[in-house]
Amino acid sequence: HVEVRVDQTKPVCSQPTPTGTMVAFRTTAVGPCVLLALLASQCAAFAPIGTSSFADRRANFGARRNTPVVAPPSSSSSSPTKLRMGLDLVTYLRTEWVSAALCTNQTPREADVCLQLGTEDGRAVTFIPKTIRELITSSAEPDGKLSVGARRQLKQQQERRKAATIRYFDQPCDDLNETDDESVDIVISLQAAQRMVENGQDWKKSVREAARVLKPGGRLLFVEQSQLDGESYLEYVGNLLSFKDEDESEAGSSEAAQEESDGSETEEDANPVFECIGYDDVDLVIVPHVAGVFIKTEEAGMTPAERKAKAAADAKARTAELSISAFERGIKKRKKKKKKKGKTEEGAEATA
Repeated sequence: HVEVRVDQTKPVCSQPTPTGTMVAFRTTAVGPCVLLALLASQCAAFAPIGTSSFADRRANFGARRNTPVVAPPSSSSSSPTKLRMGLDLVTYLRTEWVSAALCTNQTPREADVCLQLGTEDGRAVTFIPKTIRELITSSAEPDGKLSVGARRQLKQQQERRKAATIRYFDQPCDDLNETDDESVDIVISLQAAQRMVENGQDWKKSVREAARVLKPGGRLLFVEQSQLDGESYLEYVGNLLSFKDEDESEAGSSEAAQEESDGSETEEDANPVFECIGYDDVDLVIVPHVAGVFIKTEEAGMTPAERKAKAAADAKARTAELSISAFERGIKKRKKKKKKKGKTEEGAEATA
């Protein structure tokens, strides 16, 4: 039981202790933020997963005071009716604000198709600019399907904003089987990687899938936890060399070794899939998060032989372009010379 009073001369918050006495907190002026933080700290709904509950903290307090404590029966963490938020309130609100600003400011005007990794509500409809014509969904749920609540919120936000057309796909984040290769201009990943980890999906594979469906020059916008399973999200994205599965990459390693023996390009010289445009740590949060913008390179996913062939084709195209330019310049010079010669002959005739 928590009692909140507005009289400044009386206790603002009183809470029964395990012994039944009342502990009063007095203050001369209490702002809404202080009250919200106080109530949030006593509510298990705002506690990040993996932290101790209020009952545990109360038991520890009683043990320190040498008073008998009778802890309430604990419920199973896997209970479907237990109210839990994946992030604390401060981190959640801050990352939401950063996500909205990132999607609004870093989406090119010419982008038409956007895919969201881990769609769980309708916020992406309000985050992306109205220039986006199509929004594709994916799910971070264990079964890879959109929840009924997510579909309802997406529909409501789309009807209110009247912006992008929504394509409801029941596809997991780590297996975008409903989306074609190089068909998306923007991929957004907003606090989805941790939910993938909790629900048994592979967040690394979701990054590779994002690279696969992105067009060359397409952008990956993300606001994710800095560390996932002891690995940096930012470093994984920045050092990604292929968007193929790990088993396929291992199968191709023998081919790469053979090409290396022939004097072709080695893996160390391979170009990364993404080029970093900018990133920064999200400030004013409790759980560390990072926000970043990466662009898929033009040579992403190409083998050394394909890159060599592309370089040769580009060199040939440049040579042809220079030849055409030289030919056009020669024509202009000949026309100018002919015109000048004609004027000279007319002047000579007039003098004669």
